[in-house]
Amino acid sequence: MNKNKQRFNNYSREYKDAKEYQVNAQEELISFLLANVNQSRNAIKGMLTHHYVSVNGAPISQYNFMLEKGDVVLISKKPIYKKGVTNKTLDIIYEDDDIIVINKPSGLLTIASDKEKGRTAYRLITEYVQTFNKHNRVYVVHRIDEDTSGVLMFCKNQDIRDAWQDKWNDLVLDRGYYAIVEGQLDKKKGLVKSYLKQNKLNLMYSSDDKVHGKLAITNYEVIKENDKYSLLDIHIDSGRKNQIRVHMGDLHHNIIGDDKYGNPSNPIDRLGLHAYCLKIKHPISGKTYTFKAKMPKVFDDLMNGNIKEKVKKPIKKKNKK
Repeated sequence: MNKNKQRFNNYSREYKDAKEYQVNAQEELISFLLANVNQSRNAIKGMLTHHYVSVNGAPISQYNFMLEKGDVVLISKKPIYKKGVTNKTLDIIYEDDDIIVINKPSGLLTIASDKEKGRTAYRLITEYVQTFNKHNRVYVVHRIDEDTSGVLMFCKNQDIRDAWQDKWNDLVLDRGYYAIVEGQLDKKKGLVKSYLKQNKLNLMYSSDDKVHGKLAITNYEVIKENDKYSLLDIHIDSGRKNQIRVHMGDLHHNIIGDDKYGNPSNPIDRLGLHAYCLKIKHPISGKTYTFKAKMPKVFDDLMNGNIKEKVKKPIKKKNKK
């Protein structure tokens, strides 16, 4: 297992056999639980007090915590405790009254999924903002893949979140990524354009189908290479699911560590993709922000030949006596 994923695994155990409820309208947590859980008011208060309830993977104990449409409430069979998250635990790039931006580590989901309920950036950030006020909450604006590291932004206000999402493609001015791919590219600078579709296994693939596919444009430039790998500076004109991973595969130069879309080597024990830049305009004030996350040291070490790659040793056959 990826070392980064192992680091966050302790969050997952809390949600084994948890019961899940979908929120369809804004209301207080206590009212929602009374309407959906077949328990007395005192029993539900006890569940909250003793930390058996989470919202979107973050443990919540406040009776009057305000739920929003789309939230997921989970009730665990054992207490869900906060982890003592601080600004030292999180790599916070920027924070103000409206937003919080972090450098997300590889191996951490943005928000809970069907398979993973607790090990999320959303949970960590929620616990952090609630150290200042127990009623504080955050809202997901965009996502980056679990195995991708880098710039990830959350909103502290639902109205601003909605305004950003309504005009996301117009307000995002630049999205930059570093990617390490296998081999050396013949064309050192170029563009990949296709229409992405999803198959029955939830994997994305390129097509020429303009009607059912989603347009994806990826610009790349080789900025460093050695005899095994190339480091690319990538900028995307569209933010489609797994876009960069698919397009690099289309070029027959898979991103290292990407066993989802190929079978490349994994010399740094993680996906070789890092979201280093997000340039974005505020939907209300019009102010332009540029958030950057420094390239992971392990990327630089690999390209400079400072990492000894693991060599699989042949299995020794036992001599039969």
